[in-house]
Amino acid sequence: MTVRLEIEGRIGHLVIDRAEHRNAFNLDMWQAMPALLEQAARNPDLRLLVVRSASSDGAFCAGADIKELLANKDDAEWCSANQAAINRTQYTLARHPLPTLAVVSGDCIGGGCGLALACDIRLATGPDVRFGITPARLGLVYPLHDVKLLVDLVGSGQARKLLFTGMLINAEEALRIGLIEQIDATPEQLIEQLLAAAPSSVRELKRFVRRVLDGKGEDDADSLRVFGDAFQSLDFAEGTRAFVEKRKPEFR
Repeated sequence: MTVRLEIEGRIGHLVIDRAEHRNAFNLDMWQAMPALLEQAARNPDLRLLVVRSASSDGAFCAGADIKELLANKDDAEWCSANQAAINRTQYTLARHPLPTLAVVSGDCIGGGCGLALACDIRLATGPDVRFGITPARLGLVYPLHDVKLLVDLVGSGQARKLLFTGMLINAEEALRIGLIEQIDATPEQLIEQLLAAAPSSVRELKRFVRRVLDGKGEDDADSLRVFGDAFQSLDFAEGTRAFVEKRKPEFR
């Protein structure tokens, strides 16, 4: 399958596997994504969702399948289905209940960059990894939802620069402007740190961050309830007990 979910203990891997096309996404792949994301969300054993390429030495995702776009550009029904599938995938990924990590190797372009933007954290596996958002070079427009994801990360000025020019930048520049959070050839240490945190805390903190990004800035009854309930949680009991006993907590 060109996109699939693989389970490895507490980690779900959303794997892009279309190397002969540099992992470019076609309609079938976009349409398959929401069900895979929902499958991961329903799995009670998972603590982290990693989005990555099947190969560490190829492209993360070169964007949309341009040949497919050209072949179907005059088919209104196909274009509508393609737009709906992209929007649903990006919206679902950006609001996934699990923490999400994009492990990016090779090129991360266009719609591929959109996938990385929709994840919580982005890690490039080396300084030569390239990022770019290239619709302006093709006479196309980037989805508004994904433009907001970009602006939230890098600010409006850097977003305009990337969008208006379609330029490609390396991982070091991406790190400098805030497009990614880390450059590391091996993501295992970051993954270990993510898995070590209390899952209930991460779940609610992720929800709070999304609320802030969506314009919420003041506490309300829901956020106050979540803050108060945490003191009665099993994770709080284990975390504080481990702190007193000077050991690593074992959250379940």
